[in-house]
Amino acid sequence: QLQASGGGLVQPGGTLKLSCVASGSIVSVSAMEWYRQAPGKMRELVAGITFGGSTNYADSAKGRFTISRDNAKNTIYLQMNSLKVEDKAVYYCYAEIQNGFRWDDYWGQGTQVTVSS
Repeated sequence: QLQASGGGLVQPGGTLKLSCVASGSIVSVSAMEWYRQAPGKMRELVAGITFGGSTNYADSAKGRFTISRDNAKNTIYLQMNSLKVEDKAVYYCYAEIQNGFRWDDYWGQGTQVTVSS
């Protein structure tokens, strides 16, 4: 129900834009977030955005990454600039989605971001 895309291989200093689309019998989507998990490390929050557009970022993402949202398309984006080698990870999107009368947590399948020269 969440499909992430946009990962790839980029050189240090480069840019990538990730997308995550929520689909299915959706009544509403609340908070949407990007997480990442590097090999041997725990999954960590990168950025989040509420339905109203309020955002929050991990310190490592501030000033370089921008999260945005298109509520009409149930889609979030993560614009990543000035990428560093340490940004290499699998990036996952997360959303709270209302189907019918219940809210559930959903995770996307992950998209690999590799930063290497």
